[in-house]
Amino acid sequence: MTPVELSRTVLGAVRRAVDAGELRVAVPERVVVAPPGAGGVGDYATSIALQLARPAGQPPLRVAELLRSHLVDADGIAGVEITGPGFLNIRLDQNVGTALVRRILDEGAARYGHSDTLVGQVYVLRVPYEIRAEVVADVLARMVASQGARVEIQQQELQKDDTHETLDVRPVPAPQDPTPLGPDAARWALLHPAPSDRPRITADHLVQREVNPLFRVRYAHARTRAVVCNAADLGIAVVPGPEAPFLPLLTDYPRILTTAAPLPRLPRADAIAAPARLARHLVAVADAVLDLLPGTLPRGDEKPMAAHRARLALAEAAGTVLAGGLSLLGIDAPDHL
Repeated sequence: MTPVELSRTVLGAVRRAVDAGELRVAVPERVVVAPPGAGGVGDYATSIALQLARPAGQPPLRVAELLRSHLVDADGIAGVEITGPGFLNIRLDQNVGTALVRRILDEGAARYGHSDTLVGQVYVLRVPYEIRAEVVADVLARMVASQGARVEIQQQELQKDDTHETLDVRPVPAPQDPTPLGPDAARWALLHPAPSDRPRITADHLVQREVNPLFRVRYAHARTRAVVCNAADLGIAVVPGPEAPFLPLLTDYPRILTTAAPLPRLPRADAIAAPARLARHLVAVADAVLDLLPGTLPRGDEKPMAAHRARLALAEAAGTVLAGGLSLLGIDAPDHL
């Protein structure tokens, strides 16, 4: 179950509560779900009960209890707990994680997160003669193309194309030429900051240590490849299973790709920020998988078990997402560092 699907499930619970006369509110158009914050539990949390409490004329905890009763039996949900003043904390069925890992492994880096929802549409990105704008536009084009659309990049000095949807791409310019950093570090330096922030063109992006986010992403990918190769040498198969922890970040990846499209329906700043959002998402995936890897292979005389095979599958799936994301950013994902 992806965050979008879970959001729809929660929205359905709101509708059922309204239809049953338990809540007298206007059903919102969407419900935001996100990983739980401090004090939260489970895989995702939502504050929808707090948002509906005032218009419903009921305490937030009462609204949360009503919504919980409509959520606990929904497909893909293993449990719902209420924390704090009325946050709904949702634990997903472990089989959801198994199906997700299997899907990622089946589709691979070139297909997972991609869709054909925009097939037949054409978008025009207009950029000034400035390196950061050109790099951001290139990644936007890759992300939009991953959803099936065709993208053209034009210089803003040319006459505006009124026949297709157009977006002007003008992030804060780079303070200096980034090319001395090399192609990968230069791209990361331009893409990782928000488009409204001035990028740092410094040698920090070349440091081969964990303080460098680009290094962490590429290192995490290389480690997943190494672990899977080592497992193959030991005769341990990669088998998705519920014994591996669920990693919600992997379900967020397709949603991140869609934030760049359809361009005309998004505020300009939101669309242009899509490459930076993807870069930061890859850092979060890398940090999560690096925490998981130490317990992936058997240690000492420990015999391979189902848990090891399932963790291997999760590691390979995470590496697949990292490779796919780096490819969209135009950055190499080496198997060895």
